[in-house]
Amino acid sequence: MKKSKKALIRILLVIFVASDLFVITSNASPIYIKARCAIAMDSKTGIVLFEQNGNFITPMASTTKIMTSLVAIKYGDLNKKVEISKNAASVRGSKVGYREKEQITIKELLYGLMLRSGNDAAIALAEGISGSVDEYMELMNEYAEEIGAVNSHFETPHGLDSQNHYCTAYDLALITCKAKEEDLFEKIVSSKDVDAGEYNFTRSYHNINKILYHIPNANGVKTGYTGGAGKCLVTSVNVNKSDIVFVLIDCPGRWGETSRMYDYCMKNYEYKEIAKKGTKLSEFVLDGEELVGFVAPTDVVVPIKKGMEVTFKAYSPSTIPKVINEGDKLGKLEIFQGEEKILDLPLEADKSYKKSKDKFLKNIMEKLKK
Repeated sequence: MKKSKKALIRILLVIFVASDLFVITSNASPIYIKARCAIAMDSKTGIVLFEQNGNFITPMASTTKIMTSLVAIKYGDLNKKVEISKNAASVRGSKVGYREKEQITIKELLYGLMLRSGNDAAIALAEGISGSVDEYMELMNEYAEEIGAVNSHFETPHGLDSQNHYCTAYDLALITCKAKEEDLFEKIVSSKDVDAGEYNFTRSYHNINKILYHIPNANGVKTGYTGGAGKCLVTSVNVNKSDIVFVLIDCPGRWGETSRMYDYCMKNYEYKEIAKKGTKLSEFVLDGEELVGFVAPTDVVVPIKKGMEVTFKAYSPSTIPKVINEGDKLGKLEIFQGEEKILDLPLEADKSYKKSKDKFLKNIMEKLKK
């Protein structure tokens, strides 16, 4: 009874949010992309360069497997061999063709999942890592919420249409950006062909993602198609030492429309460096004599609309703890495009500090003298 009530509430919420957000965002785009949903996001900063119904809740087909692989990399032992179950071998839809009782490593299953869009690989990963698909879904949903993909819910590891299986283009871009932090994920999705002998796999794999051949510097990510979701495509393209992630859902001309989004971003945005890693952007005086600086934790490079002014403000923390360790995130950097704030970043302490009792007593004595 509780499950059915929860499902009903979720369905009503989906209908309400989807219809409401559709009205808000449908006319906000500077160009029109022939897709139900579309978004372009800078992978390092999360800045959105283009959006069309980005928060519209929708099925997402096999682009689900981006989340499946992210969770597998996080929780799985890559060298562990998984026995293919009857459930995995007999799943419908796109398959690698693994046979029941065949032994496949988790690493190889990841290649089968992302290059061949294997639904059998998805089931095998779920069962091999969590013991069951249901338990793996718990991991996927928990991790999605943890990284901020709060308008998504996963019911399968492969993405076949299911009543409570949905996401948004924004969430899917966010998940992809997180996955791209993993070197193995980057290596897999950018591979065009993998020979069996290279990793001692049971078979060779050819990537079915045509976008790798359509756009220069494209390095992933995943195709998808179901009746409910339509043709989907998540793409990553290297630009200026960063990557732009493009998401299209229900887009019949997904290859061409991705190219149009890419062209739009190249014509209308440029990357600007705000600060190099380690640059001191603010400081705080401690005990009247010691300076603790707050520095950029990484190279700060952001996409800015051409012709727009970019400015930033750096802040020290309003209060300082008694103990500071080098690298503690205490300050803040705000970046503006014109009057619009586009990014908040934490700053890091450039040294360690501990308030000594001697300095504390000295300060007290000075105040008493005054």
